[in-house]
Amino acid sequence: MHGHSHGHSHGHSHGDAQDRRHDHDGHDGHSHGAGHPHAHVPKDFGRAFALGIALNVGFVAVEAAYGFLSNSMALVADAGHNLSDVLGLAAAWLASVLVKRAPTARFTYGLRGSSILAALFNAVTLLVATGAIIAEAIQRFITPAPVAGTTVMAVAGIGILINGVTAWLFASGEKHDINIRGAYLHMAADAAVSLGVVLAGLAVLATGYDWIDPAVSLAIAVLIVVSTWGLLTESLRMALAAVPPRIDPLAVRACLAERPGVVSLHDLHIWPMSTTEMALTAHLVVADVPADAFLRETAEALRERFGIHHATLQIELQGRTACTLAEDCTA
Repeated sequence: MHGHSHGHSHGHSHGDAQDRRHDHDGHDGHSHGAGHPHAHVPKDFGRAFALGIALNVGFVAVEAAYGFLSNSMALVADAGHNLSDVLGLAAAWLASVLVKRAPTARFTYGLRGSSILAALFNAVTLLVATGAIIAEAIQRFITPAPVAGTTVMAVAGIGILINGVTAWLFASGEKHDINIRGAYLHMAADAAVSLGVVLAGLAVLATGYDWIDPAVSLAIAVLIVVSTWGLLTESLRMALAAVPPRIDPLAVRACLAERPGVVSLHDLHIWPMSTTEMALTAHLVVADVPADAFLRETAEALRERFGIHHATLQIELQGRTACTLAEDCTA
């Protein structure tokens, strides 16, 4: 006999009354039950994405135009880099829309996992772009080039404003959703690069030391790598269905083990469905048929203590319910 907090209970033959009781438990234990809002639904950043993409497309056009007019390949190259940022924003925006798609027979969780893929995409592309900055800086150490002129610094100044404003649009969500954090870091990194161009240009004009320009570029590249590394590792772990860092699996196990009537548990799994939603499945071995409210209260505890909104719990009676997973399970 199985009791599920999502209300899909599949009973062993222990009697219709017990089966009905578990079906009732399953519905009561649904973590999205009446009176419990969907707090896990991510904030809508649609306007932020639209404005950010519009600003950056406009900046790419201006930067490329000034690059050709001033015969500055540095500006043209940076325009290409900023175009990749537009693609990163577009990927994050698409994912933020896809996570809201309803489940289907094939995609039973909907397309929630797309937000994890978008965060991973943004982390990888940002590190690749940083590698290009490092390669260019090393090349300038080997073969010094004239520092960007006033026009280049002026355009870079505009870049600070555009990228800074775009990053600010995502600042409120970057701590709670790594997909939004990927967009935020992408734009913040670009603002830092543009600031480096301006500061390095001013320093070289004041001192005459051309090596300052590539040195500043390297310093900024290191900062970008350090700030992006966490995004890369966390999104990669999420893509591999690892328990999110903010959740202590031992504390979750202890929480379930302490529930009234639970003798033991096995086959415990915790994984991210998206960058904002966590899921859990577990088999709970109990001494006797639990009370009607058992699953509902257990699901509420998991939601309130750990932010796990999708809990599916299978109930097994001690000594009377054979589970083929119990012997092989190490979780």
